[in-house]
Amino acid sequence: MADKTKEIQKKEANQSDIVERTRSTKIYNPDVDIIEGKNKIVVIADMPGVNEDSIDVTLEDNILTIYGRVKWEIPEKMKLTHAEYGIGDYQRIFTISGEIDREKIRATVKNGVLRLVMPKNDTTRMRKINVRAG
Repeated sequence: MADKTKEIQKKEANQSDIVERTRSTKIYNPDVDIIEGKNKIVVIADMPGVNEDSIDVTLEDNILTIYGRVKWEIPEKMKLTHAEYGIGDYQRIFTISGEIDREKIRATVKNGVLRLVMPKNDTTRMRKINVRAG
């Protein structure tokens, strides 16, 4: 029987997504799930090693940026002999539409999982516009 082990690796961010940084560390794109409901959009991002003090979520114009810093240290009097897990910061950049109520976006993090809840505006619902002969 063939071994059906699925190898999961973190994806490094594209060079175009990265601006000049003062920290010399790798930047990874966290895996995200985007769930859309009638009244809100929820983004769930896996960011192991981050907590509420090490995540920045910013919204400028229509650009939503998630950035998480990971501080990893080898315990005192020990040395790293083998590593399979890449250590680095996380960044994802999204363009959001005008249907999001920017003032009501909420973010929580628990056990390295960021959850963004973005309520939709009531005013951006589609409406039919009557067309008359000129």
